[in-house]
Amino acid sequence: MTSAAALAGLFLSAFWAATLLPGGSEAALLALRATTGIAPLALLIAASAGNVLGAVANYVLGRLLATRLARRGDRGRVPESTGSQLSSPPMPAPGATERQEEIGAGRSWLARLGPAALLLSWVPVIGDPITLAAGALRIPFPLFLLLVSIAKTGRYLALLGGWALLSAPPG
Repeated sequence: MTSAAALAGLFLSAFWAATLLPGGSEAALLALRATTGIAPLALLIAASAGNVLGAVANYVLGRLLATRLARRGDRGRVPESTGSQLSSPPMPAPGATERQEEIGAGRSWLARLGPAALLLSWVPVIGDPITLAAGALRIPFPLFLLLVSIAKTGRYLALLGGWALLSAPPG
């Protein structure tokens, strides 16, 4: 496998791991560090870029979902001129209920910590809903990008630093 292919695979693994779908890129990062001669800085850049871009995808999804849910809020009503309402509310889109729950979980973190909660975007299970909710709540994108970049890059930097410490010959 070439270095370019390995870095592309790491980028995709990190992107996938940052979306709402399950996955982890830490093992890919450390495996490449252990088995290839790829510079740690190149690994850090590939993993961080993929992971941050995945968080950006969540942010955009959150913005789109919030807009769609806001529009759907009025869909179950008949225009006021008739004075009546439909007997049953419209069915939510497939997956909408789960996404609403994820946005709700992320919102609770953002409500407690404010935008600084984005520094937890690297944490498994809670990080993805936080980035989704940040989009839904329209956290300013430059602030989002800065905080998520710090968090995601910091995690990979800590992993590579820990690897360097653990794999160094005793001395």
